[in-house]
Order: sequence, then structure tokens, then C-alpha cells
Amino acid sequence: SFAGLVTFRRYERGDLVAAVPDDRLLVETDSPYLAPVPHRGKRNEPAFVAKVVERVAAYRGQEAAFVGKLTERNARIFYALPD
Repeated sequence: SFAGLVTFRRYERGDLVAAVPDDRLLVETDSPYLAPVPHRGKRNEPAFVAKVVERVAAYRGQEAAFVGKLTERNARIFYALPD
């Protein structure tokens, strides 16, 4: 699972983000800590997960909307939530 760290300028493991299979990819916020850029230094909140999704999508060469739907599906499967 990837969190706000992937948005930091000095994050150097984009290769790992890109290597995760689609069906294993998850994102999170680590709230209330490690807010993503541009909210770094502020209290983190669940709404900021969109910034994580955007950065993950960029590393993977995918659209943010696709990654958002993909990670939502994966989270539903992981937590055994209904569709």
C-alpha cells in the first residue's frame, strides 16, 4: 500500500510503485500523519488520498481515474466489502 510518501520530492522508489500488479495495488493516507504534497506539514485526512492516487498513477503511466477505481475495487476485495 502506498501513502503520502510517494508524493514527496525525494521519494526514490517509483520503480516499486510501477511494479506492483494491478490486482495488488492499494493506497492510503496514514492519517493523521505524512500528508501528501501539497498538504505536507498539515494534519492528514482521508480526502487527501486523491493526491496519493494522482502520484501513483503518474509513476505507473496510468490515468488517475483508472487507479482510483482500481484501488477502490482492490480495497473492497481486501476488506471483503460488498460492491
